[in-house]
Amino acid sequence: MASFNKVILVGNVTRDPEVKYINNGTAVTDLGLAVNRTWFDKQQNQRREETTFVDVTLWGRQAEVAGEYLSKGRSVLIEGRLQLDSWDDRETGKKRSKLRVIGENMTMLGGRGDGGGAPSRGPSNQGQQSSGPSGSPNDAVDSFYESGPSSNVSDDDVPF
Repeated sequence: MASFNKVILVGNVTRDPEVKYINNGTAVTDLGLAVNRTWFDKQQNQRREETTFVDVTLWGRQAEVAGEYLSKGRSVLIEGRLQLDSWDDRETGKKRSKLRVIGENMTMLGGRGDGGGAPSRGPSNQGQQSSGPSGSPNDAVDSFYESGPSSNVSDDDVPF
């Protein structure tokens, strides 16, 4: 049977990230992410909101970038996978478990001091892909925002 483990979250960082390094020199950081969901409750005739708090772990360059540029309240998009951690509680001896997201791609949203808004275009886009080929689809979008739309486009420039 096939399986698929992919998570995409947009939320706000709940605490300043703290980068740590493991024995082999690889950076790791844990983030708290608050993800809001709003809906209209027809029975109570009011707008409702719920917040889910998610633990996210970033590794390598992603962890270093998060430590350098993310802070509490900053909006971020995380793509990753779910991982279940299990252990025995030292105090009670009972089996414990926790579901977390292992971040594979991080995109900072909003400006540097901003809690939201349009994606920022600057140093935050460096080192965001942890794997995969270079030349991602986002490269075209990034170059568009960096250079701005061209006002002297002719029909000869259109590829179709």
